[in-house]
Amino acid sequence: MLFDYLGLSEAIVGVFRARKAGKAFAPERLVVPVPGGMLLSMPAADADVAIVKNITVHPGNRELQLPVIQGEVLVLDAATGRKLAVLDAKEVTARRTAAVSLLAARLLAPHQEGRLCLFGAGAQAKAHAEAFAQGLGVTDVTIVSRTTSRAEALARELAGDGIRARVATDAAMAVSSAAFVVTATTSREPVYPDAVRDDVFVSAVGSFTPGAAETPAGLVSRASLFVDDWASARKEAGDYLRAGVDWATVTALEDALDGPPQPSGPVVFKTVGHALFDLAAARQACL
Repeated sequence: MLFDYLGLSEAIVGVFRARKAGKAFAPERLVVPVPGGMLLSMPAADADVAIVKNITVHPGNRELQLPVIQGEVLVLDAATGRKLAVLDAKEVTARRTAAVSLLAARLLAPHQEGRLCLFGAGAQAKAHAEAFAQGLGVTDVTIVSRTTSRAEALARELAGDGIRARVATDAAMAVSSAAFVVTATTSREPVYPDAVRDDVFVSAVGSFTPGAAETPAGLVSRASLFVDDWASARKEAGDYLRAGVDWATVTALEDALDGPPQPSGPVVFKTVGHALFDLAAARQACL
């Protein structure tokens, strides 16, 4: 209830502007390997709030009927260190990531309406469907997942929210007429072929390591490229690193806030996540 997607996207704009003004800070996240996954630690602060987000990512947890992402966001009063809240990191991560994608789509998508094609059927996929429905009026969603039962369950859940959702098994067909594509999987290889429209908007969400790529290299090579955080993406955005992109052609989302460039051809937005977005969520929840 605290994390309205449009409101959260505006809060993210706020922390982008605060960072540019030297009033918000977030170092690169600490990544520690653990058996079967990773432990990530991400601090951030501005004049009002300080946070530390600690999460684990265990892709194999699906087979154990456990969440892939688990953890907490500790929220502190920046001036005194007094604890303000402890937020569920899974919910924060899903919603702030979807809000970032929504912000990027509102700024950069060649078209502001059309069908959404989702790859994945977990918390991130659900949050993106909700965010695009709220912020762009999307009511037609296609879901592609390696686990049909999960996709069908998500389709039923979205239908209960008034979103027409259907399950597809042919990835090429699913993306061929979509105006928006969101990849929210743990796959290390591209999950669809380069069969998209020339005016598509893609948000590549799931991969955050240099060796993993959900997006086909052919699409990356011909698209207008954007990232949520330029410095982090240069180290973690496998979708771009594996395609050998010229980083001089990649634009950070915060640089598109005022008078965004007019992209030509497909638009690919790569998000690897950043503690600033968790800071925005903490501000929305606690202030």
